[in-house]
Amino acid sequence: MPKLSKKGINLPESPIRKLIPFADYAKNKGVNVLHLNIGQPDIDSPEESIKIVKKNKLKLLPYGSSEGSLSYRKSLVNYYLNNKININPDDIIVTTGASEALTFTLNCICDAGDEIIIPEPFYANYNGFASASNVKVVPIVSKFEDGFKLPLVEKIKSKISSRTKAILICNPSNPTGYLYKKNEIKKLGEIAIENDIFIIVDEVYREFIYDKTKKHHSILEFEKFSNNSIMIDSVSKRYSLCGARVGCMISKNKELMATAKKFAHLRLSPPTLAILASEAALINSNTYLKKVKKEYKLRKETLISEISKINGVKILNPDGAFYCIARLPVDSAEKFSKWLLTDFSYNNETVMFAPLSGFYSSKGLGAKDIRIGFVLNSRKLIRSVKILEKALYSYNN
Repeated sequence: MPKLSKKGINLPESPIRKLIPFADYAKNKGVNVLHLNIGQPDIDSPEESIKIVKKNKLKLLPYGSSEGSLSYRKSLVNYYLNNKININPDDIIVTTGASEALTFTLNCICDAGDEIIIPEPFYANYNGFASASNVKVVPIVSKFEDGFKLPLVEKIKSKISSRTKAILICNPSNPTGYLYKKNEIKKLGEIAIENDIFIIVDEVYREFIYDKTKKHHSILEFEKFSNNSIMIDSVSKRYSLCGARVGCMISKNKELMATAKKFAHLRLSPPTLAILASEAALINSNTYLKKVKKEYKLRKETLISEISKINGVKILNPDGAFYCIARLPVDSAEKFSKWLLTDFSYNNETVMFAPLSGFYSSKGLGAKDIRIGFVLNSRKLIRSVKILEKALYSYNN
């Protein structure tokens, strides 16, 4: 029998998707599964995006530019300018989702055995991207009790070694919804300059901030960090275009972007038709996003209000993104989540969550916690919470 690579064998499973066989089991029994485990919004994509796909008269889908079309990159420049981020098209490489942008980034800045520092819990696939690039994740624990705020700067500095190549954060955070303050971004940038490393910021959820007194601050707002800064972005969540698979890697570091372009050449070009849909989404972006943010705010408030009624459940109120972290009165949130799919239903429905333990690199953390995506409408969220309440009573009795 031919042997597989150690890298492939050791690649971690997605905690977001690994319970899918159990969900399929429930569905095959005729049980309706409400999916709150994954960041797949049920909100319609922009009309302009759908129209350009439906009505396109192209007779050929040719290769595009490896960096993404100039037209789209110019549109992105205008979008970012409205967010007080001053870049030019040459600072952008359009990628096949934010996933490819992160993969390009790690392969550009790291060699096998190098390290990246990430506050945890973090987007679960960061573990996978690092493992696939033979990079070691060095975690810094943030705590539920502290609202998952950024650990002390001294703790971050203590993790830096000769193999450290970058600090990676998601702002606002998936899975916690934590929004980094301006001074926190500044401190991280200063650490990057001081130690001659990169600061990578995943800003996919930048538009989803729910407190009007708080604001998103991009790493690219700080000119002094330009050579050390890399921003990752995507249209997936912002415009409900998850299936388009269009993201981007942005940096003013010319040497870095020239290196990233080589990786872009290897995969030839990002998806042509999806870029057209993504560019169309920018036409009435402000109008669209205003409605979407209002809807997500309503969903968040509904979810927080309903779950707060359940005895023994603690839930954090996120500043951004569209996820909540809840702590359940169970020994293992993963076992409970499986049980929900295999052994429980209420009115012939059950609900699927993402156990938070899979969002850590450190073992044994987040055992009682789940990530809940408020990606379904309020009516379904209310039903989901009722199922959770009934399930917890049944499970613990």
